[in-house]
Amino acid sequence: MAEERRGSWFGFGFCGFGQALGSGRGRQVHSPEPLQTPGEDADVCRVSASWSYTAFVTRGGRLELSGSAGCAAGGCRDAWASEALLVVLRAGPGRGAGTELQAWAPGSALSGEPLWAHTVGPEAEGEDAPGGEPQAGALPLLPGARAYVSPRPPFYSPLAPELRARRLELGAEHALLLDEAGQVFSWGQGRHGQLGHGTLEAELEPRPLEALQGVPMAEVAAGGWHSVCVSETGDIYIWGWNESGQLALPSRSLAEVGKTAAGEASGPKEDGSDVRTAEGESGGLAPFIAIQPFPALLDLPPGTDAVKASCGSRHTAVVTRSSTSAE
Repeated sequence: MAEERRGSWFGFGFCGFGQALGSGRGRQVHSPEPLQTPGEDADVCRVSASWSYTAFVTRGGRLELSGSAGCAAGGCRDAWASEALLVVLRAGPGRGAGTELQAWAPGSALSGEPLWAHTVGPEAEGEDAPGGEPQAGALPLLPGARAYVSPRPPFYSPLAPELRARRLELGAEHALLLDEAGQVFSWGQGRHGQLGHGTLEAELEPRPLEALQGVPMAEVAAGGWHSVCVSETGDIYIWGWNESGQLALPSRSLAEVGKTAAGEASGPKEDGSDVRTAEGESGGLAPFIAIQPFPALLDLPPGTDAVKASCGSRHTAVVTRSSTSAE
């Protein structure tokens, strides 16, 4: 049986805190560079990047932080980095203590006592995939897919068993959940249309997106105030705030082309999108979409399918494949 080949990790972008191992301090990395993984010949299986630091987890259970926060610890199965908290899933203290979910201040070096901790029961741990990784999705969704963790209280939130979550993503003020049937749910604040229900109202509980009913989804991603999902057939649906053009729809910043304009509201369209106008480069009024409160289907070049999407606070990245390429 052939040995499984390890993948390589790359990093790029602002590295002023040394967030990516080996990238140095005070550097702007403009193209992908191989990361120097923690330890010699370490097999990194998870990477979680916050703004000022990055968390690496190896298949051997070693956690290492790089950037504004730095430490190393063992016995870790997963880690989720944010500026407010570092959440780790690791072996609990004491022999036979099982798995524990712990939240730490990023600068604590994981010394002393965690800010809070929660024991993950055997029924929630689920079976491990080959290599010792939890079969369920990565944090913030917990193994067993019956609860998730967030950087703000309540830190630990259970999920209704009937949701049968496959993946969960958190934005700045909202959450997206993809269930086993490919249905998308959203909840939280909706003031920027990020929930996709056609309004700007908040939702306290997971609510299915009616606009996507009957269209099975394969991936979901949450930005700061926008949302993206990829269908099983490779289509991209996107909604929420478009202030920086993160929806790939006409935006104010692009319409103005560097000019400062007050912007005149033309009012919401019948479909619910907030269409406005701004002074363009030629001096005329160029329409732009400020808020898209329900999923919009994006056009891709013919023969191109999306396979994965990821969001930053105000940008979106999509991985595609050509239908003419070899499998």
